[in-house]
Amino acid sequence: MQTCGQIFRYAVAHGFIERNPAADVKPADVLQSRTQTNYARIDARELPDLLRRITVYPGSPHTRTALQLIALTFVRTSELIEAPWDEFDLDAAEWRIPPSRMKMRTPHIVPLSRQAVDALKCLKELQNLSPLVFPGERDHVGPMSNNTILKALERMGYKGRMTGHGFRGVASTSLHEHGFDHALIELQLAHQERNRVSASYNWATYLSERRKMMQWWADHLDQLRSGTPRRTSASWRSK
Repeated sequence: MQTCGQIFRYAVAHGFIERNPAADVKPADVLQSRTQTNYARIDARELPDLLRRITVYPGSPHTRTALQLIALTFVRTSELIEAPWDEFDLDAAEWRIPPSRMKMRTPHIVPLSRQAVDALKCLKELQNLSPLVFPGERDHVGPMSNNTILKALERMGYKGRMTGHGFRGVASTSLHEHGFDHALIELQLAHQERNRVSASYNWATYLSERRKMMQWWADHLDQLRSGTPRRTSASWRSK
């Protein structure tokens, strides 16, 4: 409709036709409105079983670690699979994603839990010549396929029920239920709209508190996986 309208307006302006017929049609009159579809995700009650399945997943170490890290960090799938090693400072336990790779086009810090650092160190032992953390299985120059995580979840029995993006929703819901501040969760999810003035400020906003939250989340996942009683939300503040 937009392209046709532009063509007809050009034709009217240059005397080829007398009127723009596209102006008589409104897309809303003939096209159904799009409804927002949320990414599939499991209920929190199903998370322990999924975590155990990930631990014993028989696929490649890169795929298994990608699943572990997306659960631990709840970043977007593309942010994970396209990550180069030079974004990670394992000694400082930080992952700094540049604005060029972020949906909001602003830099993002992911505090790394002890579990995330251990997983990355193990993966680094397998590092080949690729600068990517998750190189493609056949083409080591490019990143892991966007469907790799999705297909792995399907093989574990979660087809249509869970996606890589679904870990973001599960983490958000669980962290809110355990009393974590909404602003901390939104910052870690990189949801907030940030203008030029606030972008540099938000680069490290509440980093200490977010670091504690991410470690609590990693410990919480360990407890769910092992079936041990989970710690109450109040205790994270003292760590």
